[in-house]
Amino acid sequence: MKTTDKKIAVIGLGYVGLPLAIEFGKKYRVLGFDIDQARINELSTGKDRTREADLEGMKMATDLYKSNPNVGLTFSNSLEELKAFNVFIVTVPTPIDQFKAPDLTPLIKASTMLGGVLKKGDVVIYESTVYPGCTEEDCVPVLEKASGLKFNQDFFCGYSPERINPGDKVNTLTKIKKVTSGSTSQIADLVDGLYASIITAGTHKAPSIKVAEASKAIENAQRDVNISFVNELALIFDRMGIDTTDVIEASGTKWNFLKYKPGLVGGHCIGVDPYYLAHKAESLGYHPQVILSGRRVNDTMGMFVANKVVKLMIHKGLKVSESKALILGITFKEDCPDIRNSKVIDIYRELIQFGINVDVYDPHADHHEVNKEYGLSLIDEPGEEYDAVILAVSHSEFRELKYSSLIKGNGSVLFDTKSFLDRSIVDARL
Repeated sequence: MKTTDKKIAVIGLGYVGLPLAIEFGKKYRVLGFDIDQARINELSTGKDRTREADLEGMKMATDLYKSNPNVGLTFSNSLEELKAFNVFIVTVPTPIDQFKAPDLTPLIKASTMLGGVLKKGDVVIYESTVYPGCTEEDCVPVLEKASGLKFNQDFFCGYSPERINPGDKVNTLTKIKKVTSGSTSQIADLVDGLYASIITAGTHKAPSIKVAEASKAIENAQRDVNISFVNELALIFDRMGIDTTDVIEASGTKWNFLKYKPGLVGGHCIGVDPYYLAHKAESLGYHPQVILSGRRVNDTMGMFVANKVVKLMIHKGLKVSESKALILGITFKEDCPDIRNSKVIDIYRELIQFGINVDVYDPHADHHEVNKEYGLSLIDEPGEEYDAVILAVSHSEFRELKYSSLIKGNGSVLFDTKSFLDRSIVDARL
């Protein structure tokens, strides 16, 4: 397949797919495909609610198509339009279910859909985070069944794990080295060359699809385990009455100490991917003790924060039941609208169980999405005094808040989960 013959369809236009479609759209004919008509309408008007898109770059790519139909970017949810393309890049979400097991439903549905439009010579590249073996063992059979074509004879596959960091305006798509792979050596070269044409940071061609899949899984599992270690330290040091941040700062004076910080571990990667790796390990008869113990620690931190706040309230003589609390932030990380798998909800639910009336304020989160995902209504702005205020996400706007107007003097509790505020004004922090 020559460069000029590549017509790329990006399946799924979220945090991963949209930046990819824009960059490829500057050099190739690209179709940004999503089953959500509202998303297509939004992007077609030059807007992006995820705030991940380079809007100028998107306009450049869409304008290219208007001047030359052989290059540039368009958006659609039409299956008929997909038939004209020969490289399909799948960027749909891969979440976990209520039992912490991999939920491949979006991935299997996307594969089934693509099987209906596959032609001889087409290439399907997966970017969705999965466990090692998923592409060839779970997705390929679906593609074969739906298309009637034979893998590595009629069509081919590749895998290139996404490395998007939501909210990061420095380490963007083209500036992060890309791992690539293919189902044959020739396809591996084709996939690598395709990404190399847009990734200025360069590419790393893995020896197999499984290696590429595993590389993504352990990137986030490693961070998860490291954070779980300092979270466990926070639980221990809390009982000792010493500040975890102070301890880390002291230890950080040694050159080879890694200064991970305690906190809530959510989002679509760190809080999810280790379960994919653990699932695969258990299917092979091995129980991954370190990975899952780290997950257990990190999944308890929201409950710990809520209980700590209640204990501080009791210590100050506050009546817990029917008191009023404010949680600052609901997204999974700072200065970002992404609410997926946010662990702030654990704090909220635990406080509710104590009979506390809880307001949640987040200037970055979409009110409708939060209500749909978590069943709570965000307030437009905090405008009263609270018995407890919990800073859960370190949005830059929260540094400018006048905290003295949010709390009822010395009788209230101000808890900082991010060691973000001046320690002189907080009662406790992680």
